[in-house]
Amino acid sequence: MNFAVIKTGGKQYKVAANDVLKIEKLEAEAGDIVTFDQVLMVGTGADVTVGAPLVEGALVAAELVETKKQRTVIIFKKNRRHNYRRRNGHRQLLTTVRITEILTGGAQPSKTAPARKAAAKAETTDTVTAAPAEKPAKKTETKAKADAPAAEGFKDDVKLIGGVGPALEKKLAGLGITSLRQIAEFDADEIARVDAELNFKGRIEREEWVAQAKDLIAGKPPRAKADQDKK
Repeated sequence: MNFAVIKTGGKQYKVAANDVLKIEKLEAEAGDIVTFDQVLMVGTGADVTVGAPLVEGALVAAELVETKKQRTVIIFKKNRRHNYRRRNGHRQLLTTVRITEILTGGAQPSKTAPARKAAAKAETTDTVTAAPAEKPAKKTETKAKADAPAAEGFKDDVKLIGGVGPALEKKLAGLGITSLRQIAEFDADEIARVDAELNFKGRIEREEWVAQAKDLIAGKPPRAKADQDKK
């Protein structure tokens, strides 16, 4: 086949073997073989086959060369006599491909992705599968700490922490945090997670929630009450 018309990324392209073109970003890596099954037309010289809307059994194969951002396009808006000016830039991600084959009759590409790609993917899969093995140990350790004995008459109520009321108690419960024991076992990752979810902006560390929870579990009075007694 001398040429084909393909559709990808909402646009149509007329291509031939060894053509290099830039198209909308594809989820693939450099060296991969990508195929386009939306073939609208194929032809050899004057012999042209037009699809309705696609040519049945036609396929265009290409090798992905690279995906990168293009040059910056400046968008500038201005309204006269309104002191309105806005300047923005945009860099579009485009994928460069080299057409390798134009196939018809249900034929498949003769060229496949390099073996190194398959090996890399297999290695990644093994790593991801093996990683979660360490998680149960961390959960067991946390549970063991949470089972530490508390002072006599200890009341496990998150509202005893300074500044925590019914509304905030409900938000914490939505994140699965319902006890002082859980707060006492917060690590840096958990503090960051709760801080981000509730937009606290460092409140947990600033108000020493972990230290307050540990003090309450040990039988000390709430800090708000202690401050009142001092006054």
